Amino acid sequence: MKKLSILNAAIFGLMMSTPVAFADDITFAVIGPMTGQLATIGDQFKQGAQAAADAINAAGGVNGSMIKLDIEDDQCDPKQAVSVANRVVADGVKFIDGHACSGSSIPASAVYAEAGALMMSPASSNPVLTDAAAKAGWPTIMRLYTRDDAQGAFIGPWIAKKFAGKNVVVLHDKSAYGQGVADAVRATMNAGGLKEVYYDGINAGEKDYSALVTKLKDLKADVVYFGGYHPEAGLILRQSAEQNLKFQLIMPDSIASPEFWQVAGPAGEGTMFVFPSDPQAKPEAKAAVEKIKAGGFVPEGFTLFSYATIQAFAEGIKRAGSDDPAKVAEALKNGTAISTVVGDVTFDEKGDLKNASYDINQWHDGKYAPIAQ
Repeated sequence: MKKLSILNAAIFGLMMSTPVAFADDITFAVIGPMTGQLATIGDQFKQGAQAAADAINAAGGVNGSMIKLDIEDDQCDPKQAVSVANRVVADGVKFIDGHACSGSSIPASAVYAEAGALMMSPASSNPVLTDAAAKAGWPTIMRLYTRDDAQGAFIGPWIAKKFAGKNVVVLHDKSAYGQGVADAVRATMNAGGLKEVYYDGINAGEKDYSALVTKLKDLKADVVYFGGYHPEAGLILRQSAEQNLKFQLIMPDSIASPEFWQVAGPAGEGTMFVFPSDPQAKPEAKAAVEKIKAGGFVPEGFTLFSYATIQAFAEGIKRAGSDDPAKVAEALKNGTAISTVVGDVTFDEKGDLKNASYDINQWHDGKYAPIAQ
């Protein structure tokens, strides 16, 4: 017995003197349009996620594990999004920072739900994403961004009041995102007492919108609300200017990108758009913004929301004491605020952000800034 005790003591001493090995890396996938017309958004995703991963790793990682990013391209194409989603989960990735376009996020979410992976979109705003997940009993589908119905409730009544008696046209690009947000704005604008003179969808990707411009001239459009993206918005404005047509364009959050001005040029002057209250101006973002800018990138648009998504994953894993996606999702929805670069965030039972706030921004001379409401 005495010899056994001595042996146990020796083994214990050896264990204590042996360095503890670092845990394996933990992989987070970052999925968005890394190529194609909306590659600016993908770059924002990538830059934000990498900056967050670097900061967290420099502080010791997540429970001793270093964050590794897997950057994937879905081109905002639904079929490609599903293909990428299947490949990512087959590789064993449990956490997804993405997708960007609602039309990609919604079908891909079914893949993640079936695999038990945690998907958190830093950009997709169509309510169907989390509404359908909640109805299906999928707890691991979340978003660290705002919803179209909340954006509609904010800007629709403002348009009704600001442009009462004006000829307002509502357009969309037939995508889940574009039509979703246009319909939300239209509903609340109508409820506010202003009825549009025309409502229609356009075909995204076209280069000639002269027929639409002629239609807008015939309607004597004073205001156009367009649910869509910057390539089409910029072309419509340029071609309208060529026909000496000027109207107030109002957009959702998709044109928070310098590429809008590159397409629209001076015709973009005065364009308004809604965006969650500027995260770059928040004190919590100061260090991150300075670091990202020092690297030669301006953290506009969805950059800081992607950064915050990585922060949320890290915090959820710490809270849960596990990298089990279901446990992490549960920990993130426990009502305790999470400190991120976009401020303190909390999630409801569906996985949506609570208490979102917005700015109305306006483009001027190639830059945009919030305006007084």
